[in-house]
Amino acid sequence: MKPDRTARLFLDPAAVARIQDLSLRARLIVEGFLVGLHRSPYHGFSVEFKEYREYTPGDDPRWIDWKAYARSDRFYVKRFEEETNLRAYLVVDASGSMGFPEGPHAKLTYAVNLAAALAYLFHLQRDATGLLVFNGGIVHHLPPRTSRMHLFEIFKALAGLKAQGPSAPERPIHLLTERMKKRGLVLLFSDLMTRSEPLLKALSFLRQRKHEVVVFHLLAPEELQLQGQGPAVFRDLETGERLAFDPRTYGRDYERRLQAFLDHLRWSLRTRNIDYQFLRTDEPFDRALLFYLKKREHLP
Repeated sequence: MKPDRTARLFLDPAAVARIQDLSLRARLIVEGFLVGLHRSPYHGFSVEFKEYREYTPGDDPRWIDWKAYARSDRFYVKRFEEETNLRAYLVVDASGSMGFPEGPHAKLTYAVNLAAALAYLFHLQRDATGLLVFNGGIVHHLPPRTSRMHLFEIFKALAGLKAQGPSAPERPIHLLTERMKKRGLVLLFSDLMTRSEPLLKALSFLRQRKHEVVVFHLLAPEELQLQGQGPAVFRDLETGERLAFDPRTYGRDYERRLQAFLDHLRWSLRTRNIDYQFLRTDEPFDRALLFYLKKREHLP
């Protein structure tokens, strides 16, 4: 199989979901992305994982890397963990609605694979990575660390997730804000099927504390355009409530209201200086990874 074809294969959510081991999925997604990046039209975008920075007057000469000097004839100094490492939190919604639809395009499956790939990418960049999983409460909380063992703890927590319960992200996000003493990056993976105002307030609090926030808004194709031949009964995956509905009669109104909701949500987040990326769960992962890397380039 040709390298570019293999790269595309490992960015396909349905193909990746068939691989049982999450750590392998994460590695293949990232490697497929990096191969594709070098063969893509994203010219001028660099994805190098630097461990050194160029020497500047005032730096301690003891930290000059002489091997790097021998290779490049330029002075570089080793960068310390406090100087190089971003502190990042992956915040994953594991509420009941994230289990839709069943199969490889489930929102939670997509969120888990994308979060795992980003955790692997953080590890390559020597960034400290934490994990917070929530539904109606906190399911998992792993503070940011850089070790390989910690990376596999993140994979283990993500691999065991099941979509269940209501969605209440505001309390976990407030807790996270209180515990993040240093400026960091928070990435939220959710279908955002919750009360908008408490969520926006919680995310705004993060921004007020100078943390960077990225929201990956995940929806399945079936949620964007209703399919069906006639009347059906829809069940709320979080409350169990049932509603009789005829897509032929109300489908267009549903789509209009959904688009208005998406437009308002996008505007509300961006006016708060929160980065927003909408993703369909049948889309390749490269769009989300590129969005993150472009964001990472501009972080201090």
